[in-house]
Amino acid sequence: MNWNLLACALRGHVSYAPTEPAIRARLRTDPPAGEAWQCLRCATFVPGPPKASGPAAAAPRVRRDDELRSALILRIFAVERFVRAIIFGFIAYGVWRFKYSRYTIEQDFNREYPEVRALLHELGYNVSGSGLVGLIRHTFTLDQRTLTWLAIGAAAYTVVEILEGIGLWLLKRWGEYFALVATCAGIPYEIYELAAKITVLRMVAFVINVALVVYLVLSKRLLGARGGKRAYDARLRSESVLQAAVDAAAAKGELGGAPPPVMPVPDGTAAGGTDSGSGPGRPAPPGDDGPPVPPRDGAQPAARDEARTAGEA
Repeated sequence: MNWNLLACALRGHVSYAPTEPAIRARLRTDPPAGEAWQCLRCATFVPGPPKASGPAAAAPRVRRDDELRSALILRIFAVERFVRAIIFGFIAYGVWRFKYSRYTIEQDFNREYPEVRALLHELGYNVSGSGLVGLIRHTFTLDQRTLTWLAIGAAAYTVVEILEGIGLWLLKRWGEYFALVATCAGIPYEIYELAAKITVLRMVAFVINVALVVYLVLSKRLLGARGGKRAYDARLRSESVLQAAVDAAAAKGELGGAPPPVMPVPDGTAAGGTDSGSGPGRPAPPGDDGPPVPPRDGAQPAARDEARTAGEA
């Protein structure tokens, strides 16, 4: 699947006209039908004026290729965190209310339980040895202090899950680290619970948390994995259409001796031009007389996109 084309089909193209003439010329072409500008996401030339203009360093941060898929995966994890937050929020509220209405609830339970038990017994369910019934009876024996701490613990866990969900949904680097630390902190307890008794719910929660940790470390290169933040930013720059145009202009000396503009990468950190280890540029737009400068891996990003699309067709 070509994530760039899919994103452009859903959200529209992202064209931008830098104020720097050398960079601007590499993103524009003038076919007979009129001007066309290269999309910063799918790398195709889109007829019509650009959607925005300004300095190259102020260009919109555009996610491409694997970063689009990664954003979808992280937001799926974020939704799962929000669901947990809702569940534990209700638990915290229920425990807090139970603390002040325990005796009334206990009386209602003792009054209704025999009838419910008899009804379920006629339906073929024996709830006398049910773990849920045992848990309910156990809660009636808890003192006020214990219930208070349970409510505080559930509320604190709710806050942690909300922060995880927000950080992952916004695709922020701090959110990825926060989710990593918070998830790792709970894994030992989950292992302890699984050692005591294996249930489907515990196993699913454990697998989701381990999958999130492994994905964050390997995909986002956290904790220095796979070259760390520098290698992660270098990969983002190597996939950037605008960064390729900047590097190509700098390689041919078209910037007049000025340093390449500092280009932001999609996660919000600043990443520079050719002196930061990014690859050389992208081929010039149609009509540019200058020869293209191949990037580091020997294949131009636009050519890779076209080849990928042709292969999928």
